[in-house]
Amino acid sequence: MANSYTGRDIQVLEGLEPVRRRPGMYIGGTGKPGLHHLLWEIVDNGVDEAVNGFANRIDVVLHDDAKSVSVTDNGRGIPVDTQPEKGVPALQVIMTTLHSGGKFDGTQYVTSGGLHGVGASVVNALSSKLVATVRRDGSTYRQVYERGEPVTRLLDMGRRTRETGTTIYFEPDPEIFESVKFDAAWIREQLEIKTYINRGLRIVFDNKVDGHHNEFIHKGGITEYLDKLKADASVTPVHTDVFAIIQDELQDGARLEITLQWTEAPKECIKSFVNGIPTRNGGTHEQGFKDAVRAAIRSFMDTHNLIPRGIDISSDDIREGMYAVINIFMDDPQFQGQTKEKLNNPSARSLVSSAIRTALEQFLNTHPTSSDAIAARVIQASRARHASRVAAKSVRSKIRQRRRLNLPGKLADCACMDPAEGELFIVEGDSAGGSAKQGRNRAFQAVLPLRGKVLNAEQASTRKLKSNVELSNVVQALGCGMGDALEIDKLRYHKVILLMDADSDGHHIATLLLTFFYRCMKPLIDNGHIFIAEPPLYRLDAGKETYWALDDAEKERITRRLRRKNPRLKIEIQRFKGLGEMMPQTLKQTTLDPARRRLLQITIPDRTHAESTITGLMGRDASERYRFIMENAHFVDELDV
Repeated sequence: MANSYTGRDIQVLEGLEPVRRRPGMYIGGTGKPGLHHLLWEIVDNGVDEAVNGFANRIDVVLHDDAKSVSVTDNGRGIPVDTQPEKGVPALQVIMTTLHSGGKFDGTQYVTSGGLHGVGASVVNALSSKLVATVRRDGSTYRQVYERGEPVTRLLDMGRRTRETGTTIYFEPDPEIFESVKFDAAWIREQLEIKTYINRGLRIVFDNKVDGHHNEFIHKGGITEYLDKLKADASVTPVHTDVFAIIQDELQDGARLEITLQWTEAPKECIKSFVNGIPTRNGGTHEQGFKDAVRAAIRSFMDTHNLIPRGIDISSDDIREGMYAVINIFMDDPQFQGQTKEKLNNPSARSLVSSAIRTALEQFLNTHPTSSDAIAARVIQASRARHASRVAAKSVRSKIRQRRRLNLPGKLADCACMDPAEGELFIVEGDSAGGSAKQGRNRAFQAVLPLRGKVLNAEQASTRKLKSNVELSNVVQALGCGMGDALEIDKLRYHKVILLMDADSDGHHIATLLLTFFYRCMKPLIDNGHIFIAEPPLYRLDAGKETYWALDDAEKERITRRLRRKNPRLKIEIQRFKGLGEMMPQTLKQTTLDPARRRLLQITIPDRTHAESTITGLMGRDASERYRFIMENAHFVDELDV
């Protein structure tokens, strides 16, 4: 067996094939964030032109199918002359070759967000169609691509123009993404944020789906953005003077913009950016900012003897209620991954810290009214935190005992004592429950198996529901009561996940449980605590690769994609009859692991519709169910019994 691994097993993926084979490495995943990451890659190319002084406007069009987008900037336009090494137009090299572009040597872009040279080519690889239109040198050029491959040569359209810039139209590939429908509201929000971060940049968003047209330009920059964050959160500032600095001449050509203000909010809110790219997971620049704030506040309070005896000020106390925006421009930022959500440059920490600390200390010393209010806010946070710790310590043993009392015998509880971290999987049957118990993370995941189908809460009386063993076990495991006696703050798990077989029986049990939660424990749904796990129905083994399909449609999509790559590829397909058939490790990998599972959160967007649906489909009157079945029977291709 050891000798079976030879040179023939080593695969070399050419061109853009690695992107299509492993899209998650380049865009973070194939769900909604990954889909929209394609758009941000193209928009950020236009932003780079603006940041470096070559553009001042970007137009984004969401077309009426909601599945295709066009992005236009008025920058210089992607070069179209022949690239010497490849012997083809530079545009084609950029769109079809990983790690190609004009941002590596720093001569064309002083600062930029796209540094890896993969953005445009990744978008091209993951689009069923992409059209690049370039205006430069007095002409208009166009080239069309499909799934990363050029299907036309670079064409001079014969349109003479004085304008310059680039337009990218693309259609994400439905064989790659779970859904190719863009979220207009999300796009609108993110585009406006980019105009706050890039002062003076105008971005126009034309939503053809609903006909709305938005123009964003914010000359106030991040200070204006800070006002928006506070207004959206409805928080009250504790001091009137806003701290804001702009430093254009830092080490290695870096530029820094920061604004902050303390509020009465119970948590901090820090938004950080590098070269206009949002760093949602922070990084060294954000850590440097926190270092400076901690040091400046501590120094000011120590110098003026503002810390009461017996009060211990922590970093969390200092930052509680603080709203801040950090925007740094660097020549060579090093991001963690292509999605650029975290900055890794070690030098950024000391650079930001040294730039802010002195300025913040000066601000505190020259604005006595504001600095006194900030100090009082920090002391208040410290006292509240101390009181909370004392209270938590005094009741911890009682909570631990209460958590263990009157729990159903079949419940495999987790070790975690924090409801915010705890997860309860309600599983169909002892067989699936056994696999779930073996595959779970015992630290924070609990499992409660149910036997058979529970009562229909739409038809059963309250007395019968309370006396039902299975539903009683659910209520006891959750610990918060039901009906009028429900106390949401006593909920033992903040994620309640229904884990059922992907067949008609499993769907029926999930529906019965959802009806019970809706009628008897509705605050759990309102507060976002109820989820449905989506275990795969199929396993597809193609060569040495394994794919998981949620349903028949996804199975067909994966199969088509693999067949197009290799028509002779042997694909073995296994259909799971139930969760009990899955090995514990497989169940963990596909359904239990938070990093890889798929969960559907239960929400009620339209209460009137939800009420009529549950009453009609789960109530005593069978006529509504009969009508529903007759109207939808033609959608059923295969009945799973």
